[in-house]
Amino acid sequence: MPTLTYRPMTPEDHPAFIAMMEATPGVVIRDADRHAPVARYLARNPGMSHLAFLDERLVGCAMAGHDGKRGYLQHVMTAPDMRGQGIASTLVDRCLAALASEGIDKVHLDTLHDNHDAHRFWERLGWSNRNAEIVRFSRILVDNPNA
Repeated sequence: MPTLTYRPMTPEDHPAFIAMMEATPGVVIRDADRHAPVARYLARNPGMSHLAFLDERLVGCAMAGHDGKRGYLQHVMTAPDMRGQGIASTLVDRCLAALASEGIDKVHLDTLHDNHDAHRFWERLGWSNRNAEIVRFSRILVDNPNA
C-alpha cells in the first residue's frame, strides 16, 4: 500500500517541483521558479516550505516564507489525481505552524484572478478575499484583529 509522507522542501527537490508545476493546471512558472531563486528562498526561510510524497512521487507542495513581519504562501498545489484528500490543507497547516513559530501573526498569498478553484479552496480554509486585481487572501494567526 502506498504511503503518504510530508517533509520540508530542499533545493534538491527542484526538478520534481518544476515537473509538478508543469503538470498542475492554473500554475504559472516564472523566472523566479528557477533553481537558484528557489534555493535562495529556501535558504532564507529554512523549514518553512513543505512537500507531500506518495512513496517517491511528489504529490503536493506549499512554499512559505516571511519578511520578519508578514508571512507569505506560494505554489500551494496538489497533483490533480490526489485532490480532495486533505494534502494541501495539511501542507498549509505545516507552513502556518512554521511561520507562527517565527512570530508571524498574519500570512498573505496571491492567486491568479481567474483561478476560481483556488479561490474556493482558500475561502473553505477560512482565508479572506481582499478583492484586488490579483486576489490576495490573508489569515491572522493570533487572536488580534489588528495584527
